[in-house]
Amino acid sequence: MCGETKRRDARETMIAWLVIAFLVLTVAGCVHPDWIEQTLVTVDVTGEWRGSWASSVPGVFAGDRLVVLTLTQKGPKVTGQITMGAQSNGPYGPIEGAVSGDIFDFHDLRNRVNAQLQVNGDEMTGRGTDGGFAATVTLRRAP
Repeated sequence: MCGETKRRDARETMIAWLVIAFLVLTVAGCVHPDWIEQTLVTVDVTGEWRGSWASSVPGVFAGDRLVVLTLTQKGPKVTGQITMGAQSNGPYGPIEGAVSGDIFDFHDLRNRVNAQLQVNGDEMTGRGTDGGFAATVTLRRAP
């Protein structure tokens, strides 16, 4: 019986180590960002984009204003610059955002301007806000 007991103890020890190894690998896999989130970047927005920021709100924010985005994308992260209207009367400065699928979300670093745009080839369209005032945004990639 002594031999059987030793084999059973060895088998139980091996099973215990396999369970521990499995748990360590499972926990280590949970530490990393979701791989799906990292691979769902289906568009590249790098470059210069020009178009209109159109609002029907009366006052300074009314009408179509020229907007220019100069963007650099690394994976899903996007950084760049925005110029809206003449620099003296429109927001301008650094922006940051992210691409998820074909949607590009961004905001300026003062959180005055933000937008969520759908990218379709060399065109982006969607909704944005400037100082809390809603606008329709249409951009085309500059050649």
